[in-house]
Amino acid sequence: MARMYPIKGIASEELRGCSLSNSRLFPPLAALRAFEAVGRLGGIRRAAKELGIDHAVVSRHIRSLENWLDTQMVIRNGSANQLTSEGEEYYKEIYSALTTISTATGKLLHSGNELSFSLWCIPGFAFLWLADHLGDFIASNPNVSVDFRPADNSPDFRTKEVHGDIRYLREWEEADVSRFARRFEFARPYVFPVASPACAAQLPPIQTAADLLDCPLLHENNDLEWLHWLRAQGLDIEDRMPGSRLWHAHLTLNAARQGHGIALANHMLLSDDLEKGRLVRITPRTGDFKPVNFGAYTFLAREDRWNAPVIVRFRKWLQSTMANEPA
Repeated sequence: MARMYPIKGIASEELRGCSLSNSRLFPPLAALRAFEAVGRLGGIRRAAKELGIDHAVVSRHIRSLENWLDTQMVIRNGSANQLTSEGEEYYKEIYSALTTISTATGKLLHSGNELSFSLWCIPGFAFLWLADHLGDFIASNPNVSVDFRPADNSPDFRTKEVHGDIRYLREWEEADVSRFARRFEFARPYVFPVASPACAAQLPPIQTAADLLDCPLLHENNDLEWLHWLRAQGLDIEDRMPGSRLWHAHLTLNAARQGHGIALANHMLLSDDLEKGRLVRITPRTGDFKPVNFGAYTFLAREDRWNAPVIVRFRKWLQSTMANEPA
């Protein structure tokens, strides 16, 4: 049951009725939007930046809402603005209500018209998988205008600059995901070492994972993937691992194709490299290494846009496309 808030001059009987015809139960929309933005972004200046108005105007809206409700909603502490316990409760319901209004309005505004969809993606996956498949989404959604950008970092989901984002979320990175975003995990592939045939032919005998430490290893922006992969094989490496750092998966795999060392990869990044012999899997003389995955390819979007038509379409397209990927 929704919590009732004290409003000046309104009897408890009127509150229990909650008649939609009673205008005294509807604070000004501008004040509600300002309050929602402050609660979501955690600050008046941040809210003002998103709303495109002066921070003094946001402050006035908050004061107006507090006077309307006869309740303090925001704790003012310098640049930090936290909600009171009453403010937190009210925020949850106002956020839900404004999201419903926004979604319903968006459906009507875009019904039968062109939809815009701005998508960011981690560069390696963008170049090695998504760029080859995104045309299928565009072809099957001719009324969607796609703005696709490979990007090193995830967007700031406190703003509205990007509709969706694709990241490879490793287990040790999941805590860094914005609390303003919802996520959809669409692939969790295994990771294994690969090298060019020429490089593989020159390697010392590989009996166990420990033997790989005597081989040239290729890294992306750091050695964490190799450290976690070796740890899964029973090795605990404390020192910084040697080897070239190429920053992105597509650059690391290109170096592996050219014979410069061993890279960690998954089948979604390899395309037909294994089939055409440009790369080969590195395995022990007998058996195989323990299967390892670090995390998942994940689609993220702002929580208040999660059910927007174009985002629902893209999520469904990702899901159906993954169903046709090789295991």
